[in-house]
Amino acid sequence: MRTPVAMTVGMVFAPCGLLLNLTSTLTPGWRLVKGFLNQPVDVVLYQGLWDMCREQSSRERECGQPDDWGYFAAEPVRVARGLMVTSLAITALGLLLASLGVRCWQEEPRSALAGLSGLVLFAAGLFSLIPVSWYNHVLGDRAVLPAPSSPVTVQVSYSLVLGYLGSCLLLLGGFSLALSFAPWCEERCRRKAPSGGQRRSSISTVHVDWPEPALTPAIKYYSGGQHRPRPADLSAAGPAKVGFPMPRPPPKAHSDPEEDTLDGEKAADSHSASSRSTRLCHGSLPCDSDL
Repeated sequence: MRTPVAMTVGMVFAPCGLLLNLTSTLTPGWRLVKGFLNQPVDVVLYQGLWDMCREQSSRERECGQPDDWGYFAAEPVRVARGLMVTSLAITALGLLLASLGVRCWQEEPRSALAGLSGLVLFAAGLFSLIPVSWYNHVLGDRAVLPAPSSPVTVQVSYSLVLGYLGSCLLLLGGFSLALSFAPWCEERCRRKAPSGGQRRSSISTVHVDWPEPALTPAIKYYSGGQHRPRPADLSAAGPAKVGFPMPRPPPKAHSDPEEDTLDGEKAADSHSASSRSTRLCHGSLPCDSDL
């Protein structure tokens, strides 16, 4: 599996931020002081968190200069010392967690651990950004950061710029690594999601109860070749009939009025003849059966 882009960006920015902050903390270049009276014009004094160096174009840099104005006792300098060292320690811890979380040498990274390292690195960036911003804010205030009076001038030096860059890189790297929480949260939500039989309703699974069309009884209650009574009329229909149906004569293929009339006359003649023979048998004349 390829390392995600967010993790790669974080693993590039965080070490760069650590290197810049380390350089900013150790180098004596937070403030540049120049324009001293009774001094050559090219003499400058570099002030840092731990040391002050005097530099002249015709001579080498001389560090370990005495603090005649109480610069190191100023509150912004003491706070910057503590916060910058704290930021370096937190950055080292964040990089250790990021290395264990990203695990470029293995197939699957640990998203939760990588996201946690991003939060740690983001906090380290804040710890370094606060003293740098405060120092820059009171840079020209001689009451807060002591310096000789005019015509001496004070300017921003390179260490302060490196501190700004390192803090911004730590913030960006920490934010990029914190994005690793997204796949971790997605995996956790997928595990807690209901099974396939209990899927959440969505647009494709909405059930609509359409009203049933009103059908006529002949269509609605017709089955098995017969009309069935309505469900409400089942109790009023009474018990079912018992027995066999009587056979019915088959219908005639055709019907002729004249033939029907002749058949009726023949049936009437035969009926009258049979009645006369019956009366003769009951009278004085003998019947054919007695002969």
